[in-house]
Amino acid sequence: MKNKFVNFISDDHLLDCIGNLHNAYLKAKNNINKKNFYSNKVDTIKLTFDAKFNDIDEENLIQLEILRQIDKSINNSIGTFHEQILGGIKGFEAGNLSGYDIKAKNDTLFADIKNKHNTMNSSAAEALFQKLARYANDYKKAKCYWVQILAKGSFCELWSGDINGKEYSHSRVYKISGDQFYALLSKQEDAMFQLYKVLPVAIKDYLKSADKSKEIAENSALDELKVITKKSKRNILDQITFENYSYYLGFDKL
Repeated sequence: MKNKFVNFISDDHLLDCIGNLHNAYLKAKNNINKKNFYSNKVDTIKLTFDAKFNDIDEENLIQLEILRQIDKSINNSIGTFHEQILGGIKGFEAGNLSGYDIKAKNDTLFADIKNKHNTMNSSAAEALFQKLARYANDYKKAKCYWVQILAKGSFCELWSGDINGKEYSHSRVYKISGDQFYALLSKQEDAMFQLYKVLPVAIKDYLKSADKSKEIAENSALDELKVITKKSKRNILDQITFENYSYYLGFDKL
């Protein structure tokens, strides 16, 4: 029976991957209570500029900041989504915290997937090259890849040159863009484009059967702040600043 969505993974696998990502979205959204909202220290000086320069009222400003925190959490889950999709291609499997993100079942390929090309500093890039080189040395027939899902070009090339002040090269360590890695594993040049085009339909199909009860809980940070400001008589930004920085000189006067 012909697949409905793409022809390099099963429909069920694609829907499962979408479901896992949906759960990550729900967890991120439902996890933003006031305590978690404060966990990384809210930059209320920046928020003051955002409010005044962008003409945003305080409630909408906090909602945008909550969405920013959710988005930061979701970026990691998007990388996992690609790992799971690619791990469903015949002959390959996802690493599941095994040190690699994707491998060929016959040990001829290992890959580490980054969603964006610029998510690593020089030390992290050096550590990644060394890890991929170890796989290449341990598995003599293996090609090893740093995959950049969102790259600044379409490429597959040996990864060599100066990394963190040192020269690195290996005959079987590569860097590769997301489109070419999808093509490499699926043997279909437009595999990543297929996925992109079908996502709206696949997500719609998934949501039709999704458990709606999971969506009841929503982030509560703003509601908690509104309750507190009624008692404290502070505006929302002052309340956030007081709760985060009352130990700073003068801030206890808010």
